[in-house]
Amino acid sequence: MNFSAILGLLTDLYLAFKFALVPSLLDTARQPSLLIRPIALSRIFMAHVWTAFGPGVDENSRLEKQKLITPYAHGVVLDAGAGHGHTMLYLDPAKVTKYVAVEPNADMHQHIRRKAAGAGFNEADGTLVLLGCGIEDIGTIRAALNANGPCVDTIVSVLTLCTVPEPQRTIQALVDDILRPGGAFLFYEHVLSHRADVAWWQQFWAPIWQIPFDGCRLDRPTHLWISEVRDSKKERTGSVWAAQNVWGKDGETEDTLFWHRAGNFVKRLD
Repeated sequence: MNFSAILGLLTDLYLAFKFALVPSLLDTARQPSLLIRPIALSRIFMAHVWTAFGPGVDENSRLEKQKLITPYAHGVVLDAGAGHGHTMLYLDPAKVTKYVAVEPNADMHQHIRRKAAGAGFNEADGTLVLLGCGIEDIGTIRAALNANGPCVDTIVSVLTLCTVPEPQRTIQALVDDILRPGGAFLFYEHVLSHRADVAWWQQFWAPIWQIPFDGCRLDRPTHLWISEVRDSKKERTGSVWAAQNVWGKDGETEDTLFWHRAGNFVKRLD
């Protein structure tokens, strides 16, 4: 593996602290209780990081999201980790009736509302639903949508499932309880590499990387977990998916620690 790829992650860490450390310290000075609330402090740090890096990360993945989101997102769209709401830039308003933004980091909500207004989604007419919970909180999501069963036509997960607690359980619950039959599960995630040398370094850095970046893990085979989902609501052992399409990021080398996979999975109708 290329040695520069191994150490390249240190540059990302340096830049993150360069942009986010001082603002986070100022926030802590204003709210000393953050010192005993590590999750809240991590989210504040991440909010500052994303303000600096979010637009660049979005631009760097623009082509993949144009191929993934624009043609396939339809109906009621659930954004599993909305961040600053960049997903809205790729939605076709002729095909999307409602945008449900799930984002537990309240410091990002102002950005979501601003982008939503520009894209024609707003809370007043119900075309925007903004939830301050995590995507794992299935009960809160269903209650907000007044749903007793699957109620969403499209789930979009962009660089989100790397941070979710118990990701396999959450993915299963999203497919069982939130995604309608015939609905699409669209994802663009950095995942565990299929190369043993790269995977070793991903696993080495993962415990360090997750501390400042709100739990983000470098070593999750998210694309495989999604493909392995079974229909737990019915008595069959086959896949819950009627169709699966997975691809890599154009131009991405295989020795990167941030190895991406995109996928468009369609849930069975029966």
